[in-house]
Amino acid sequence: MAPIHRIAVIQWHIKDLAMDENHQKACTYIREAASQGVKLAVLPEYHLNAFPPTNPLYLPQTDSQITTKYLQSYQALAKELNICIVPGTIVENHSSTSTTTSTDSTDPILYNTAYFISNDGSILASYRKKNIWHPERPYLTSSASDPHVAFDTPIGKVGLLICWDLAFPEAFRELIAAGAEMIVVPTFWTKNDASAALRARNPDCEKLFLESVLTARCFENTCGVVFANAAGQTEGDGFLGLSRVTMPGVGVVGSLGWEEGVCVVDVDMGLVRDAEENYRVREDLGREGWYYSYRHQGRD
Repeated sequence: MAPIHRIAVIQWHIKDLAMDENHQKACTYIREAASQGVKLAVLPEYHLNAFPPTNPLYLPQTDSQITTKYLQSYQALAKELNICIVPGTIVENHSSTSTTTSTDSTDPILYNTAYFISNDGSILASYRKKNIWHPERPYLTSSASDPHVAFDTPIGKVGLLICWDLAFPEAFRELIAAGAEMIVVPTFWTKNDASAALRARNPDCEKLFLESVLTARCFENTCGVVFANAAGQTEGDGFLGLSRVTMPGVGVVGSLGWEEGVCVVDVDMGLVRDAEENYRVREDLGREGWYYSYRHQGRD
């Protein structure tokens, strides 16, 4: 019998530059999830300090001495609570200097990084965002040609993606070709990511985008999709929330609206097995002579 995993997606209104406050809120929500028997808790992208890259206070917060402190705190919490954690993403400075300020003459090398922390506190995998949303490109560095990697966890084989990666089916294909049954996607996606022209045509453009893509990706890849996004303070402030878990065959199995909160979902992994037996997507990806050459690049 296929396992059933209890998973929590967590969302709140992330305050700019307020690392300690955001971290404390995250820990409170993770404890709430753990008290309900959750095996995996997922936080949004940029959850520690949002993403105000032009603010002179932002760059110092990406220093490794600071970011490592928060990462280690999540490792200790995972071990204490016996829970796996994906702590959203953490923007990390990998410049050659140990500390970087906004007055440095060279551009910093910033990676937007997601981690999977096991329930024993160990880091099982990390992933640097590959597909960078165009307004972020002046500030963030892509993982570029690094392959997408699936990895073993206490809840099965998992892959990590981040936000705008959702727009690229190829990323999902590479992960399921590597055996991923569940793909976790921390996100910071707002209503105003749509241009004024698109919002004039459809004010709910980005909501429609997310709802459509999150359902499509789980069906077309016979995998679970665990999506955690930033929430709003009010319904009209532009923050979408919509954190959810989608599964092939049934679509949304648990979700939130725009507001802060924790959504706890019992995820039946038998849906992945049943969907693959029906659609045979993974079988097609693995067979010789598969039509789309990118499937096999770097895999031989």
